[in-house]
This record gives sequence, C-alpha cells and structure tokens, in this order.
Amino acid sequence: MKSKANVDWGSLPFGYYKTDYNVRASFIDGKWSDYKVFDSEYVDIHMAATCLHYGQEIFEGMKAFEGVDGVVRLFRPEENLKRIQDSARGLLMEPIPSKLFLDMVKEVVKLNQRFIPPYETGSSFYVRPVEIGITPRVGVQASIDYQMIIFGSPVGPYFKTGFQPTKVAIFREYDRVAPCGTGRFKTGGNYAGSLKATARARGMGYSAVLFLDPKEKLYLDECGPANFFAIKGDTYITPASNSILPSITNMSLQQIAKDLGLKVECRPIPVEELAEMDEASECGTAAVCSPISEIFDYDKNKTYILAKDGKPGPITTQLYKRLQAIQKGEYPDHHGWLTVVDL
Repeated sequence: MKSKANVDWGSLPFGYYKTDYNVRASFIDGKWSDYKVFDSEYVDIHMAATCLHYGQEIFEGMKAFEGVDGVVRLFRPEENLKRIQDSARGLLMEPIPSKLFLDMVKEVVKLNQRFIPPYETGSSFYVRPVEIGITPRVGVQASIDYQMIIFGSPVGPYFKTGFQPTKVAIFREYDRVAPCGTGRFKTGGNYAGSLKATARARGMGYSAVLFLDPKEKLYLDECGPANFFAIKGDTYITPASNSILPSITNMSLQQIAKDLGLKVECRPIPVEELAEMDEASECGTAAVCSPISEIFDYDKNKTYILAKDGKPGPITTQLYKRLQAIQKGEYPDHHGWLTVVDL
C-alpha cells in the first residue's frame, strides 16, 4: 500500500474531500465503453442534458475499510450493483454491466488508496457511483446516452455526535416521495424532496425528519437519508413500504439481528406504536447505526422517548458493534459480505 496522504483523519467530517482520481464509462451508440481514469473533478455535459432537466440521475454509496489486519475490504458492493441497476430500470436509464461496475469500484479504491483512512481512526473511504443521462432534450423524453462516474472520498461519521442518540421530528405536511413514485430508487430528486423538511427540523434542534407513508400518513416510512428500525422486546422491527429505499445496511442488520437470536419483522408500523418501542435508530451506509433518543410528533404535540438514560440502547449497540467488526475484519464474515481489494 502507498504511504498515506497528509489528512487529519480524526477530524474528518462526512463530506467531500478531493482525492487523486475518478473513473468514468459511457453508454454511447448502444454500448458501454471501457472505463477511463480522470484526475479532473469536473464533468463536461450539454446544457440540455436530461440529467439537468428531467432528473435522469441515479447514484450509490458504499464504503471501503482498512481492517485490523491492514487488508482493505469493500462492504457488499454486489448489493449496490443490484440496486443501481434497479434504479436505472426505474428511471428508464441504461443499467451498467455488472463486471464493468465492480471493476470501476475496485479501481477507484486502488487509485486512491493513500486516502483510505487507517484502521485505528474509525473513519472509512466512501465510494460514490453516479450515472447521468447526457442526451440533450427539450421535450420530456429519456436519454439515449449515459455516463457513469465513480469517485471516492475519506469520510468521518455522518452525524457529528458519532454513535450517540439524536432527536428526530415528524411533520405531516411534508412528503419525501409519492406513494407509487420513485421512493425505492436511489435518485437525487428523492433527496431534494427531503431538504426543506430537514432544514426545518434542524432549525428546531432535531437531526432529521422521520417521514410518514405518503399515502395515508399513518405509518412510519424512513428518515430522509436513512432507513428506520426499532427494537421491541426481542424483535427487530422495520417498516415495510414501497416508497422506501431498500437499505443494504438495514438488510445486513436484519441478518445480524437473526444471528443474535432476535426475531425480525418487516411490516407497517403505526406512529402510535412508537410508545411501545424500547429502542430506535436510523441506519444506512452513511449513518451506519444512528440511535434515536426521542421522536417529536409536531402535529400531535407528542414526544416519544426512546433512550430513557440518554445512551444508545443495548441491542442497537450490539448490532452496531457487530456490523463494524465485520466491516473491519475483526469478526468472521460468515455471510460472504466482504470483497477484498488487492492494492
């Protein structure tokens, strides 16, 4: 491995940090090109490209970790591949071939290996693939040409508090997505739709918004950039909804919960059931596990306390530590989730 870059690893935010290289491939004239390596951070596209006007943009987020043994591992990149291909089909875009995508992901990690945070720092190397429609259109129509760009950035924790409980809010006047819309695809418009509500919540001292189902406003959906789960007795419960992004982290935590002897339920969760929950957390590639201390239902003027002592719950803590241990090579990878990157 190359010598590390001069980075203050312990002070890294979850944000963009310039690295050395990115890789790009294009779908032109009905076929994907081989990928090429770039050192520029900028993309030259037509001003009428469909990604700019009609939202043909999809992306992914995954992490590479330097393990306790010095080996660099990607966490479940095949699942990110499946999801971005599904997102492409959902937005009438061209799905990238599997081998090309995985080769590009590994290449970005290799080329920027000096920016992979050392094991002991607790930080990680975040990999961001993004596919855009690049055909110029003025009428509403799908692109015929596409570009896939993959870059990486060293990142710290998504929330500044790290693995500590934060407060979230429920506002019924906002929807993140439409009931039968693009909620299960990872596209930028879904996140744009959450910005106003999130800004309001943060202005009131909350870390995020817990959105309700957009059809009836009766059930819990997700926390904008992250999925939601709760612990009730010996059961891990997470919402079932077709407007939620299928979270790879949530899927992994469900398996870990089963490994730990917990029951797992994916089902509609009425807002009122929060009163019966023992623990709750946001989860996702960026957030990992972010415990929730309390949930304020603004319209009902009701607060649900989930961390009575102000600390992360014992089961959420156990799930978080096991997931982190697997990702960093400290615990056996029984489910074949890790891909070693040969540097």
